[in-house]
Amino acid sequence: MLALSGANAGDVFAQSIPHSSGIDRPRLTVPANACDCHHHIYDPARFPAPANATAAMQQHARLEEYRLLQQRLGTTRSVVVTPSAYLTDNRVTLDAIATLAGRARGVAVVRPDISDAELKTMDAGGIRGIRYSLTTATARTLTIDAPTLVAIEQMSKRAADLGWHLQFNVSADQIVFAESLWSRLPSASVFDHMGHIPQPAGTRHPAFVILRRMLDNGRTWIKLSVTYDSSAIGPPTYADVNTVGRAYVVAAPERLVWGSNWPHPNETVKPNDARLIDLLAEWAPDEGTRRRILVENPARLYRFM
Repeated sequence: MLALSGANAGDVFAQSIPHSSGIDRPRLTVPANACDCHHHIYDPARFPAPANATAAMQQHARLEEYRLLQQRLGTTRSVVVTPSAYLTDNRVTLDAIATLAGRARGVAVVRPDISDAELKTMDAGGIRGIRYSLTTATARTLTIDAPTLVAIEQMSKRAADLGWHLQFNVSADQIVFAESLWSRLPSASVFDHMGHIPQPAGTRHPAFVILRRMLDNGRTWIKLSVTYDSSAIGPPTYADVNTVGRAYVVAAPERLVWGSNWPHPNETVKPNDARLIDLLAEWAPDEGTRRRILVENPARLYRFM
C-alpha cells in the first residue's frame, strides 16, 4: 500500500461542495498543471436545456461550484464535456472554456450534419473532441444501431482532419459488439470511465481484452474515471476496480488521463471526490507516472500547449 503524504495531507476544506461528499482534501498531492479531464457544467439560468431534452438538469453545478472542487483537489486545468441534458447545444461548454481562459478545453456533442465551418469555430473555442454517449448507468445497452455506427465512422474522418478525437461512453458489451469498428477509425478514440468494465469479471471481461489490445495501436486512450459504477464493492475503497486501473497503467501509461466526472449526474449519493483522486495512487504508485497521467498526457491529447 502506498503511503500518501504532502502538505495538504489530512487537511479539511473550508466548505462543502455541491455534488461531492466529505470536506477532506485528497491525501495525494497533485503536480502543477494537473488536469481533470472529465467534468460537466450545468447552468440552467444562463443556458436552459433544450425543450426536447430528457436527461436531468443538475442544479448548482455551475462553473463557480466546479472551481471549488478544483481548489479542494488541487487541479488547475480541466476538460469540460457537454452533458446529455444539453443534447447538441454546446454553449455552456464553450462559455466555461472561455471563462477559464486557457486553463480548459472541451468535448462537444454534435449533429451528424454539422458543417465544417461550425467545427472549425468550435476548434477555435477550445473543443478537442466529439462525444458519443450510448449507454447509461441504469441501462447497459448491448448493441449499437447501424446508423450510429455509420455516423461514428464518418465523423471520425472529420475529427481526424481537425486533430480531434472521438470520445465514447459505451458499455462493455457495446465495446465487444463493435469490435470491428474501433480499429477502422482514423481519429484517436478515448473510452470514458475505464470502459465500464464490470466486476467481478474485471480484466477477464472480453471488453477489457479488446481495449488492452487497442492500447497498443497508439490511437486509443482510456479515461481513469467513474470507478463507482463498475465496482461491486463500492466506496470507500472500490478495491475490486484496482486491478483494472493498475492493468491499464502497466499497459500504456502514456495514453491514460484522469477525470472526476463531477457533478456525478447518475449518482443519487454523491461520492467523495478526494477519495476518487486518491485511487490514482493505488493504480500508479510512481510519481512520474502520475505526472504523466495528470499533466503530460492531457497536454498532448487536448493541446494545452
